Amino acid sequence: MSIDRKTFENASEDVLEDLSAPELVLGFLAAHEVRAFKAREIASQIGVDESAVSTALSRLKDRDLVEHKATYWAVTDDEERLEGYSGYGRATTLFNEQLGEEDTEAWREHAPDEPHPSVEDEQ
Repeated sequence: MSIDRKTFENASEDVLEDLSAPELVLGFLAAHEVRAFKAREIASQIGVDESAVSTALSRLKDRDLVEHKATYWAVTDDEERLEGYSGYGRATTLFNEQLGEEDTEAWREHAPDEPHPSVEDEQ
């Protein structure tokens, strides 16, 4: 996976060490925590073979770090669980440096007033 020049210049060597497939997958999903993705979409975004992404997703699911529904995957909303995973910090740092940190308030400003119908059906 390539990185931008700014990340190259500003990130520490520890951050730039190769991340494992689970770290890359989890970091990507955490950076896009308001969305769910198919394994092939994740693979194309992080530059890792789809079979490696599928294996990583299964292992992350076994650790309750991601959620799976039909063909979609999303990061868990259990922040304590995420913070307890050693690879989460490195991956999050790398993706924040590359993509910028999420602005929670900006997301809330644009959030719909009513939940999506699929969420209502589950309650």
